[in-house]
Amino acid sequence: MTFTGKTVDYAVREHRAYLTLNRPDRLNAITAEMAREISGAVTAANADDSVRVIVVQGAGRAFCAGYDLKLYAEGGEEHQGPVWDPIKDFQAMKANTDHFFSLWRSAKPTIAKVHGYAVAGGSDIALSCDLVVMAEDAKIGYMPARVWGCPTTAMWVYRLGAERAKRMLLTGDTIDGVQAKEWGLVIDAVPAEELDAAVEKLVDRMAGVPINQLVMQKMMINQAYDNMGLQTTQNLAILFDGITRHSPEGRWFVDFAQQHGFGAAVQWRDAGRFIPDGGGAVPTEDEIADMYRELAEKAAAEEEPSR
Repeated sequence: MTFTGKTVDYAVREHRAYLTLNRPDRLNAITAEMAREISGAVTAANADDSVRVIVVQGAGRAFCAGYDLKLYAEGGEEHQGPVWDPIKDFQAMKANTDHFFSLWRSAKPTIAKVHGYAVAGGSDIALSCDLVVMAEDAKIGYMPARVWGCPTTAMWVYRLGAERAKRMLLTGDTIDGVQAKEWGLVIDAVPAEELDAAVEKLVDRMAGVPINQLVMQKMMINQAYDNMGLQTTQNLAILFDGITRHSPEGRWFVDFAQQHGFGAAVQWRDAGRFIPDGGGAVPTEDEIADMYRELAEKAAAEEEPSR
């Protein structure tokens, strides 16, 4: 079985399949087409008897920077509509989540190779893989937990446990590869220039195992998560994701994006600035200018050498 995609490149060599997210001009931001193509490539890899391990990676400067939401957020009412249909929303987001989770459900093991960013929906893709190897300077996190999102795969709690999952999702913070390894979120973190070699070393070790052994070990481990209610938790997360995008605060975020651009709205959210309960007035131009000035001063301070 062969696979050809527009947003996901697929290649097979030496008993491994490489799935490369390929929208580098948008930091591999997710579209519905990309979600479908991830699943299609996983299906192709599982049907190929020569493939024993699947590697997921990103082209360009990042693994994946999340959903491509700029047009959706800035478009406003014609996209969200005056009346929200939660079932249609659930069906669409569950389809995407199931496509991502084809990496977890894959009979053959999957490894995410993360450089740059695996954030927002990009973290859903990475954490759907069996193993994650990060560059030490790469960032992972789910910033929309602050407003306008809930991680639909729900994998943060299954990988980190309750307390550290709450630490991430009650702040929307990101962590680098070093901390992700220390917390047990990922299996390894290495200097960026060693990332390819580290993943290939791991794949080499796994590819020497017969396919039936790989499948059985993975199936046994995954079954334990199913017994812990993984699917039920995902269904709740998908429903909550839709609600976050249509809550008063979610509408406030869309108003912000319409008036000042999606980039400014995301900067406000991710910088940790106040998000009013129940919505409220969108920040003024002066307040946004203050935010950018503070961010510039913080960046400059971080670049100064320590004394």
